[in-house]
Amino acid sequence: MNTILQATLKTLQKTEYLLLNLDDGTLSDVSVSPYYSSIGGHIRHILDFYDCILNMDENNRIDLTARQRNINVETCCNHASDYLKGIIERLKTMETRPDLEVTVTDDLGMGATDMPYTYGALLAQANSHTIHHYAIINYILDRLGLTMKDHSFGYNPTTPQASGLN
Repeated sequence: MNTILQATLKTLQKTEYLLLNLDDGTLSDVSVSPYYSSIGGHIRHILDFYDCILNMDENNRIDLTARQRNINVETCCNHASDYLKGIIERLKTMETRPDLEVTVTDDLGMGATDMPYTYGALLAQANSHTIHHYAIINYILDRLGLTMKDHSFGYNPTTPQASGLN
């Protein structure tokens, strides 16, 4: 298994830990300003991103705008956990090379556009994207009076941290 895939799986394990320590009410709570988004909404968004990556077509095209947006993942820890486990299993069994050239469709704010990537670069982007959403989830947890026992949750590995945070 390549390093990018190993890092991706390690990062996604944090979602599993998070889901084991939340209830459905906390997962779907949208009371935190200023955006009123839920932890479940962020988890669904993260997993939808990976689902798109794993749904590459026979022409090596990946459409990041083709997201499932299943509301049950946002509101039910069991649904979110099942979705996560499915993504992890698909990642573990994938045989795509990191240097494989792919075409990625995304909407950067001006309509859908196609961009050349490598599969490895897209997985690296997904990993950073996940960590970014973990940081947002950490803000929501803080406002709800909850904390993660994993002090690296939401921190990019290159972010300087105070001593003792790992």
